[in-house]
Amino acid sequence: MPAMHTQSPGPTLCRIRAEYQEMPGLKLTLAQAQRLLGLDRQLCDVLLDELVGTGFLSHTSDGAFVRRDRSSVA
Repeated sequence: MPAMHTQSPGPTLCRIRAEYQEMPGLKLTLAQAQRLLGLDRQLCDVLLDELVGTGFLSHTSDGAFVRRDRSSVA
């Protein structure tokens, strides 16, 4: 049975941001992000969606998550 995450998602959001900032061009599917971060699918999905919603990440047409390139924002 997967471990329940009862702590605040704030530190995990910071970690996800740091991974994308430290590795330019990082492109992860939900399953890949889950494995990299050691999160259950539901929590990982919620956190990645949060980062898409804030404009930090973009969700590609092939189902991956990439850092949004602010230089291309009009």
